[in-house]
Amino acid sequence: MKNILIIGGSYFTGRVFVEELLKQGGYNIFVFNRGNIPLNFKGVTELKGDREDQDRIRNTLPEKEWHAVVDFCAYTPDHIEKMIRSIHGTLHQYIFISTTAVYETTFDLPIKEDAAKVSKPQPELGPYADYGLNKWLAEISLRSEGEKRGIAYTCLRPAIIYGPYNYAPRESYFFDLLRDNKPMVVPKNELALYSFVSVLDAAKIILKCLGNEKALNETFNIAGEELISYPRLAQMLEVISGKKPKIIKMTLDEIRQMEIPLPFPPDSHLVYSGEKIRRVLDIEYTPFTEGMRETYKYYQMLQARK
Repeated sequence: MKNILIIGGSYFTGRVFVEELLKQGGYNIFVFNRGNIPLNFKGVTELKGDREDQDRIRNTLPEKEWHAVVDFCAYTPDHIEKMIRSIHGTLHQYIFISTTAVYETTFDLPIKEDAAKVSKPQPELGPYADYGLNKWLAEISLRSEGEKRGIAYTCLRPAIIYGPYNYAPRESYFFDLLRDNKPMVVPKNELALYSFVSVLDAAKIILKCLGNEKALNETFNIAGEELISYPRLAQMLEVISGKKPKIIKMTLDEIRQMEIPLPFPPDSHLVYSGEKIRRVLDIEYTPFTEGMRETYKYYQMLQARK
């Protein structure tokens, strides 16, 4: 049995990954987080602590030969450094769930792993101004700590993740409009395109990276091949729900003036290449409509419980 330590793991992608690990079998699964949302899964040891508290980490984590750490909630280089320095025993691989927000804005699309990275905060993102920069610095820290300590790293940069357990108002934003018979705003500007990946695909890719020599000391985008726009989203909603969304087209100025909280930026592309990991690890992405159909079924199940 291989010991896997998961940092985070109660929300969204982490939760789905734990579920996939349990199906796979062969792993002793330890989950370390603040315990706000207990998993209560048979076969999972839940360890309660705060990653900001290095002493608490040291006193909570058991000494093991760790096949891998999978870190879903490191947002700064300090998070990475504290965790690596506090783990007892031997650690073979550190899988860090980073983000495509580490990339500088560019017109050279799709964005590949070697594209330029952010070098300073992005004030236009408001409270998330430091998010991409800190994630990039965390990647740098992971590589540095890994080299010093003989720990292999794997950095994964997901595009927009969707699917069951998503707490962010992304796909649910559109599902709520359908439910409430409200119109969907579609920007009038030049078509903005987005890359998505289903949460189940993301979880399965992480699983495939565990101990995989092809994934050691590598960095990968995780992004489906399809490019999705607001008009494409409207078409997809009709296909999966059988309901034709009401469409209102607005200019960017109108959207800003009315403070309409669109879940994806209407004035810029978020397009990334997931080709490298598809080729190296021989994976296939779930078609977007198929993944969203399953997500809508999950949404309907939750609505029926209310």
